[in-house]
Amino acid sequence: MRRRSTTGVLAGAVGGFALGAALTLALQGSAAPPDAPGTVARQPEPVATTPQNPEAFLVWTPGGLPEGFRDGIEHLDGVERAVVVASDNTWLARSWSAQGEVVDDPRPGFAIPFEVAAVEPRAFARFLPPADRSVTLELEEGQGVLGESSAKLRGLGPGSVLRFDDVRVEVAAILPDELVGAHELLVSLDVGRPLGVSQDRYALIVPEGDPTAERVERLVRPLLPDDLDMRVRAPGDTPLFRHGDAVLAPVQIKALFGEFTARAMPGHPGFLTLDPAWVRQSIDTQRVPLLGSVTCHIALFPQIRGVVQDLIDEGLGRTIDSFSGCWSARHINRVPSAGISHHSWGIALDVNVPANPFGALPDQDPRLVRTFERWGFTWGGEWVVPDGMHFEYRRPPADA
Repeated sequence: MRRRSTTGVLAGAVGGFALGAALTLALQGSAAPPDAPGTVARQPEPVATTPQNPEAFLVWTPGGLPEGFRDGIEHLDGVERAVVVASDNTWLARSWSAQGEVVDDPRPGFAIPFEVAAVEPRAFARFLPPADRSVTLELEEGQGVLGESSAKLRGLGPGSVLRFDDVRVEVAAILPDELVGAHELLVSLDVGRPLGVSQDRYALIVPEGDPTAERVERLVRPLLPDDLDMRVRAPGDTPLFRHGDAVLAPVQIKALFGEFTARAMPGHPGFLTLDPAWVRQSIDTQRVPLLGSVTCHIALFPQIRGVVQDLIDEGLGRTIDSFSGCWSARHINRVPSAGISHHSWGIALDVNVPANPFGALPDQDPRLVRTFERWGFTWGGEWVVPDGMHFEYRRPPADA
């Protein structure tokens, strides 16, 4: 049965995902970023939800869950039910509508970065609203499910086909983003493996007895190495249940800042060559006080200039000692098997790098941090693994 879900969000609290009265795709505001005609896609319409008290808790660790976690959680005393979600970047080579018309057709040698999640269908079914659980039968048969934002971005629906190298996936249904962790495509583990989706990223857990984050952390901690940090999110703590929930999901970034095609950069592992047409349309270099020459997404400059002007007006210009860049087309930490860095869209800045190396205790002036946050940036210094130099677009300015 191929269909678009019409029940998903309102019933989503049954599975543990209705996380507020009006999810706004983690943008925390209704205003779009500053207009740059022809460069920024319109922000998707928010998905209405009904406030509930869902049961599921989110658990994730930096870089992915360790080997053995999946088996351990399935047999852990004190857990009523759990599902582990694998997630990786894949490369979309082509797509067709349900009528057989070509929709995505990247130029030769290029492909579209595409975030895909993979689950064990029967375990995942217990985290879906009853009316949507039948979709897991289609997952078992090798079909896939598009997230709602992904379907809107592509203009695809049930019956469409996606091709990744030599693997084709037919779309069985569309589900709201919160039910699929804002992934672009959801498939079974069996389909995910040949696509390269193999890293377990996060788990959804319903504990027995007292449903608190502290209880979940106590249950899960024995499954993790002592030196591995984790995040436990209770219902309502975060707009979307997924790993790395402090930043926007790739599909959300695409909806706001556009989608590019790319290919690996020869001789430079972990770096990418983006479609030159997208770069010409979306990336610009401008002079900015305190920072100097800045190459970023064209739509981000008003917010960058807003931060800098506030710092100057408040006599805080010296809180920026150095600027180390914004746009850099590459994988996260330059690791080819990792996801696409948000620097690739030109929506993140690194400042005061010498005093704020990755993984070290951050050393930024709190007034600088507050100014960036006021203008809609999230600070990497508050992440599980601190990245104190890093400020990244999260939402429009607070007063927009």
